[in-house]
Amino acid sequence: MPRGQKSKLRAREKRRQAREEPGHRVAAQASVPEEEESPSSPSPQFKDAPQSSPATGTPSNPQVTGRVCSTSTTAATASNTRFNEGANNQMEEKPNASQAKGTTEHWNRGPIDKKVAMLVYYLLYKYQMKEPITKADMLKNVIQIYKNHFHEILRKASEHLELVFGLDVKEVDPNRNIYVLVNKLESSYDGRVNDNGGVPKTGLLMTVLGVILTKGNCATEEQVWEVLNMMGLYDGMKNFIYGEPRKLITKDWVKEEYLQYRQIANSDPPRYEFLWGPRAHAETSKMKVLEFVAKIHDTVPSAFPSWYEEALRDEEERARAKVVAKASTAAMASARSRAMASSFSCPK
Repeated sequence: MPRGQKSKLRAREKRRQAREEPGHRVAAQASVPEEEESPSSPSPQFKDAPQSSPATGTPSNPQVTGRVCSTSTTAATASNTRFNEGANNQMEEKPNASQAKGTTEHWNRGPIDKKVAMLVYYLLYKYQMKEPITKADMLKNVIQIYKNHFHEILRKASEHLELVFGLDVKEVDPNRNIYVLVNKLESSYDGRVNDNGGVPKTGLLMTVLGVILTKGNCATEEQVWEVLNMMGLYDGMKNFIYGEPRKLITKDWVKEEYLQYRQIANSDPPRYEFLWGPRAHAETSKMKVLEFVAKIHDTVPSAFPSWYEEALRDEEERARAKVVAKASTAAMASARSRAMASSFSCPK
């Protein structure tokens, strides 16, 4: 056999062996393409989902792992992309060896997908720098010769930003094509959403809140970890986006009051469960979380009748509470005005 052909065969064998290493297996698991989803398979995340009605046209217990993992893969690709603020403000790719080493190999399915990943990073960069986002800048700095695919690239990037980072892309000025990224959590407590200036973790939080909601508003630790494992997040293994998952869900988010983490009564050995914390109730709602869950399943909230009815009841209760709060505020303001008027009135 010619020497050149032997070298090619040896190189091919080394690549195959490298892909079979544990780290590459995790990367491969995290990059299941959407078209390989199996609609007939039960979803481990929401396998207790009620059957959808024939009118909705959605499959019962739809598979979600490929959809969730493919978004994480795009985020991994984006993490390996750096924004060069030098000449021409162009995007350039620089490898980050320790982060998602083999992920880009699995994601690089074409130039459009690369542009999607680059746009995800570019929009995150603009969000963190609190800079305006315009269509002209996206075309110039990222999309370039693929301008005819602008809407497709922006749509896919918006989906990844929503599912992975919990950010919605909104066009605020259609005339000038100006966009903003909006966190799915409403500001409360300290007046702003707490992302600590880093990459937003709202997408993962919404996923955990969704698990809790779909498990009867209380999910065991095992049920939450089952979902995290499906997303490529493991206890004790630091993730390039979310850090150490156990610390995040049992310490950070508990301290910030997004989650409650408590021991299950009379469990021996001790077992633990998660509930929504007061900050989660203040900054989001069951309907918003159900909409997020439905987006993962590529369907609508009403496709899950029991959860949808619960979310509607919650919306009604929240609306009534707001009316009562406004009435109470108005009454207090009126009483204060009368008291002030009385104190400044002159005796006859």
